[in-house]
Amino acid sequence: MSILSRLCLVVALSLCAGLASAQLAAQPAAPEPSNVQEQQKRQTTQPGNNAPVWRDVRSGQENYTSIKGRETGVLIQSQGDTWRRIRNGPVTFYGGLLVVLIAAAILGFYSIFGAVKLHDRPTGRLIQRFTRADQVVHWSVAISFCILGLSGLIMLFGKHVLLPVIGYTLFGWLTALSKNLHNFVAPIFIASVAAMIVLYLRYNLPKAYDIKFLLNAFAVMAKGKHVPSGKFNGGEKVWFWGGVVVLSIVVTWSGLILLFPNFDQTRAVMQEAWIWHACAALLYISISFGHMYLGTIGLEGSYQAMRSGYVDETWAREHHQYWYEEMKATARQPAGGGGAVPAGAPHAEEKL
Repeated sequence: MSILSRLCLVVALSLCAGLASAQLAAQPAAPEPSNVQEQQKRQTTQPGNNAPVWRDVRSGQENYTSIKGRETGVLIQSQGDTWRRIRNGPVTFYGGLLVVLIAAAILGFYSIFGAVKLHDRPTGRLIQRFTRADQVVHWSVAISFCILGLSGLIMLFGKHVLLPVIGYTLFGWLTALSKNLHNFVAPIFIASVAAMIVLYLRYNLPKAYDIKFLLNAFAVMAKGKHVPSGKFNGGEKVWFWGGVVVLSIVVTWSGLILLFPNFDQTRAVMQEAWIWHACAALLYISISFGHMYLGTIGLEGSYQAMRSGYVDETWAREHHQYWYEEMKATARQPAGGGGAVPAGAPHAEEKL
């Protein structure tokens, strides 16, 4: 091809390209998305106002992400703000109020009525109330419960009560310690409660005489009125079924959801579980104050029962008469053809 032919070909191609560009330029541009146009307009009229962008982000619609997994395409979950308001609002306020009021009521009750005393003098003869297994399980539940309750209260109310007093450094260390204790002690509590239910279930089956005790509970605690009961009275059975069983199931179920987030549960499920967990735990802690009170300073001789496993005959007869009579009858039964133990035999420190 000659030089002249090549030049003619180049000119022709250039003319064609120019005509194509002119036609494309004459076509109207594709409209921009309305949210983009609105955002561009806001940059002029309201600089820094990114409301449309954040509305899209918080819409809950899943977007692209290179990390695949449940909810990984959702940048911000708007329900989290609702959970935050519930946590910092009614749960913190009413939960804290409940704990304080119950504690204050128990202190007031003790200051007015004092501890429930024995009517008769101790005999010196002891009856075994709890086995070694009962003691181990009970103290495992009690100690782990106290650690969980205290650490939970620090995490929930610490920034309102402790932070202004001890400062950020110590409070940060304390909350980190509380969180780790809460996580690692929880399985011990769960296993101990399960063992307690197995050991104590047969003694906490409702009986007709439990109704009489519940109807006279105030007179029993305030004036020491004698109402016969089995190994556990009506109040202890309410604590067992309402606290040890029902509330333990709620805090265990919700706690496991929070403790193991890698089981692919959504953020909404964890937020709802937290509300259940916190409400049940605060109620559990509040009711436990009454159990702790009666098991220590509120009822003379009750702490000795779980500490040593034995109680005096007088204590057993005055607080758990039916159980006392059952134990005495069992002890008097002949063993291997031997005679029965005489009633009222003067054996000091006798353990039945």
